[in-house]
Amino acid sequence: MTSSKTPFRGFVDRVKAHQAVAVATVLEGPDGVGSKILFDRSGPLQGSLGSRDLDALAEARAKDLLASGRSEIVELAGHRVFIEVHLPPPRLVIVGAVHIATVLGRFARELGFRVVVSDARGRFATPERFPEVDELILGWPNEVLPRLGLDEFSYVVVITHDAKLDNPSLLAALRSPAPYIGALGSSRTHARRVNALKEAGATEKEIARIHAPIGLEIGARAPNEIALAIMAQIVAVRNGAEGGVA
Repeated sequence: MTSSKTPFRGFVDRVKAHQAVAVATVLEGPDGVGSKILFDRSGPLQGSLGSRDLDALAEARAKDLLASGRSEIVELAGHRVFIEVHLPPPRLVIVGAVHIATVLGRFARELGFRVVVSDARGRFATPERFPEVDELILGWPNEVLPRLGLDEFSYVVVITHDAKLDNPSLLAALRSPAPYIGALGSSRTHARRVNALKEAGATEKEIARIHAPIGLEIGARAPNEIALAIMAQIVAVRNGAEGGVA
């Protein structure tokens, strides 16, 4: 837990970096008022509330609060402690700078998602076509996706409809904790994709995480409708109503 920064500065830096983080501060108690300790999901990062026992109590409570996304004031060993929690906004990672992606990105931003669009094809991945996304990345998916650090706040949509781009993207996503992975294509296309992914080393359990055909079944045909169906499915998964049932 050594650092030249204060726990509060570390908290601010991690908020800016879109990371899940919590800082505990002693508000009242027999000693240590104003002391702070910083946590992420793995445990303490820097600082102390004044004793190992109090730090351990704060860590246990911070882990619970990080799981729920709540901040609260708690009583710990005779101390009144405020545990402030920050969870990053959800992030939509779109592989494939196709027309559906432009609409999907707009829907996602309206719902509070950060939007990342990536494609290896320079004629598609242009600022003119995607002026409002948070990140536009030109590069091959097997290089780009590992750099993005896909986490439990990342939702991945693979829509290039090109196996040499889609399959490496899916392999990278399947080996991450991303809660949603969707891939565009018919049932026949997905069957071919499954065989290719197995040959590349993906397990059946990993492959079962892919939503394909992608999106809720709403009879979507036009690109705007397909984007709506995809975003609806992502929201359903995020809210624990994966089948679209409230």
